[in-house]
Formats: sequence, C-alpha cells, structure tokens
Amino acid sequence: MPELSTKRLVLRDFLSSDVDAVHNYAADPQVCQYMDWGPNTLAQTEAFVRDVVTASSAPTQDSFTWAVTADDVVVGACSVTVTSAVHRRAEMGYVLARAHWGQGYASEAAAAVLGFAHRELSVLRVEATCRPENVASQRVLRKIGMQREALLRSHVLIRGQRADSLLFASIDPQLAGVSP
Repeated sequence: MPELSTKRLVLRDFLSSDVDAVHNYAADPQVCQYMDWGPNTLAQTEAFVRDVVTASSAPTQDSFTWAVTADDVVVGACSVTVTSAVHRRAEMGYVLARAHWGQGYASEAAAAVLGFAHRELSVLRVEATCRPENVASQRVLRKIGMQREALLRSHVLIRGQRADSLLFASIDPQLAGVSP
C-alpha cells in the first residue's frame, strides 16, 4: 500500500506494534460516540490492527486503511474502500485521537486520501457519512471539498439505537464522462 505524505502527516501501513496507540483512541467513548463501533476492548483493537496489517499485504486491494502519524506517533486512521469498480464509487472514513482534535489533522489526512482515491484509484465518486450532530466531521468534509447531498434516515445502528447520517460526496470532474 502506498505511503501518503502531507505537510505535517505521514499516512502509512499499520504495524502490529501500533496496537497501544490505536487502542488509545478506539477505547475512548468520546472518539467513538458517533461511530458504529467502539469503545473497543483491547481484544477488538488487536483484531482490527491484525486485520488491517493482513489486508495491506494482499496482492490486490479494494480497501486501504492508513495509520495517520504526526512526528512518528499514530494519531488516527483514514481509509477508502472501493464500493463499486464498475460505477467507480468509493467510501472514505477517518478517526482521530481526541488529543489531536482541532489541529486540522483530520482535514489534512482526509484530503490526502480523497486525492489518492481520485488520482490513483480513478474513482469518480467518493462518499462519506457522518452523524448530523457531528459538526466537526461536517466541517472536515466541507473543507476538503465534499458536498452534502442527503440526510439518510435510520441509516446506522449505534449501540442499539437507530441513527441518521448525512451523506457527503466528491465528484472528480476530470473523470466525469470517462469510461472505466
């Protein structure tokens, strides 16, 4: 999986040794409050890291999950998954440790992954969802150029409760009208 670099961040493959750093955010109830996973047990975090380490070495990939690092410290994760190769669609997501909120890291990492999806994967449409009450995530998505398209009612199940999502998307105009 290719490494992505920004002005302040390096997005790299996860390593088995990243478990403690990942668990730092994956076990935090505030980090997970809008997610359909977590707060994680240590065993769940170990399984996640094991799965992404294995997936990153697969000969072909339609899903990419990077460790977001600042000064060689894992501060979060960012991913993109091709959901339809024929229609050239993908979905992206991100998570950041609470200690690193408000520093622009989520926008910086998400912009790098969005660019990767459009340029390297030739994905025309990249989608992302967030909860309507997650104003910070909405700001990230708008900042990287994604447009809000819809309210998805009862879209996800979060800790036993149905929750709405907002759908955002980015269309690469250079790929519009181009056959796969």
